[in-house]
Amino acid sequence: MPILAAEFIVWLGFGALLPVLPLFLTEQGIDLATLGLVIAAWPAARLVGEPVFGWLADRTGRVPLMVVGLVATGIFSGLPLLLTGPVAFFVLRAAAGLSTALYDPAARGFLTDTTEPERRGEAFGLYGAAQMGGLLFGPAIGAFGAAFFGGHGFVFLFSAIASVAAAGAIALTARERTAPGRTHPAPARDHVEFPHEGRGASDEWTADHAAPARLLNRGLIAALILNAGGYFATGAYEVIWSIFLDGLGAGLDLIGLTFAMFGLPILVLSPYAGRLVDRRGVLGFIVLGSIAPFVTGLAYTLITNPLLAVPLILIEATGFAFLNPALYSVVASSSPPGRSATAQGLFGAAGTFGFIIGSLMAGSLAELDIRYPFYVFAAVMLVSFVVAMAIGWQVFRRPPPAPQAAMAGL
Repeated sequence: MPILAAEFIVWLGFGALLPVLPLFLTEQGIDLATLGLVIAAWPAARLVGEPVFGWLADRTGRVPLMVVGLVATGIFSGLPLLLTGPVAFFVLRAAAGLSTALYDPAARGFLTDTTEPERRGEAFGLYGAAQMGGLLFGPAIGAFGAAFFGGHGFVFLFSAIASVAAAGAIALTARERTAPGRTHPAPARDHVEFPHEGRGASDEWTADHAAPARLLNRGLIAALILNAGGYFATGAYEVIWSIFLDGLGAGLDLIGLTFAMFGLPILVLSPYAGRLVDRRGVLGFIVLGSIAPFVTGLAYTLITNPLLAVPLILIEATGFAFLNPALYSVVASSSPPGRSATAQGLFGAAGTFGFIIGSLMAGSLAELDIRYPFYVFAAVMLVSFVVAMAIGWQVFRRPPPAPQAAMAGL
């Protein structure tokens, strides 16, 4: 509950900022190519920070890292109101990205270690729903606040306050459940490990649902590839989406609505999708969740009325509502003992890498034609899906773990 509450609060601030940030930066004289660089600074810092801080979180307390990361995120999110210019924006975005990299792997590792294996899909479905709940209401708060206070300054201040408030929620309510350096409980004395049969030796799995012996196994690698493909779209959209809709004649109110509409299916469907993942396995949800963004990425290039973006967003977001709990479940089950935050850090870094490439390419491609980033994203999503399925097919099609109570009676 502390993690879910903090995610909701943080994403209120992120949601308020997302529609405004590209417009604010271009109003400050930033061209599209430079805008891509500024947007990419945030994930570039995360790319470096998440694996390192994930490793650190497995060896120290998760809660202090989460609190410090959120407080720092709040500070650097508000400073663009005081420090302006291309260099300042780039540095502040990088600092904010590094701060969120301090928080995120520790938070997801905390969630993994405090959730039963047979309910992790549901737990991460709720995690995604909390994020999208913030994304749903955040743009409305940002739009109305900016209109009421007469400028974009309100949005940056609100985002900063939200991050600091989330840090307070974690500091007051979250408690470490395991000792540093040992994030998985030790097996019982009568625990039996089964030799791997019919699987590649590179995975070194000890049983169908036991944790793998190696960090870089087929399940985790396949999840990293899919996450990179999905976040390629996020990076591209963050650069061009507001500008794309503005070119179709949309106002700030409709632009904010589209961000909120992306959050709605994930808010409503993610917990249900997570429960289905726990009961039926991940394969079908990975297939559905990968195809939907590919199709909508192409469909966006065909619309001429900005209102048509809303139903397409609902379809795309429904795909991610099913994909994300499945991927988090794969990462959790593919984490070796004591390495859950490290695995989450690598998972986040893969998405960050995709985000960086997407945001860097989007600005340059958009200067040629605003539709080009959509074409490239659709191709990247398709390729990442095919490659991930080739690597992780045997892991994806495994049945879900049986409940611990049922296993105890065998």
